[in-house]
Amino acid sequence: MLIPDTLTYAETHEWIRQEDDGTLTVGITDFGQDQLGPLVYVQTPTVGSVLQRGADAGVVESNKTASDVHAPVAGEVIAVNDELANTPEAINGAPYEQWIFRLRPTETFDESQFLDAAAYTKMIG
Repeated sequence: MLIPDTLTYAETHEWIRQEDDGTLTVGITDFGQDQLGPLVYVQTPTVGSVLQRGADAGVVESNKTASDVHAPVAGEVIAVNDELANTPEAINGAPYEQWIFRLRPTETFDESQFLDAAAYTKMIG
């Protein structure tokens, strides 16, 4: 299972990458996509929408189940990966390249409130 040490992880199986400009890129982890199975649908948030910390930001769905994607911090959605509308299964092949949305935080992103690669690896067992 691939768990890059350059990313931060949420207990709800999102990965978070803080960009140089302070924005956050969010996707689902390799473990998360593996638990879901082949994805058939991805619902992204609306660009311009304002999300609260922990709010549902979208949905990833497979033939067997669906899972919410959560906002790691409060902020404004500034971009979504529109390619996932036509190719949701791309997440299965490259979960850390296929981001779901980008967020401009309206609160401080404190990495200590999330998991590093070692802690996430331990959590998923």
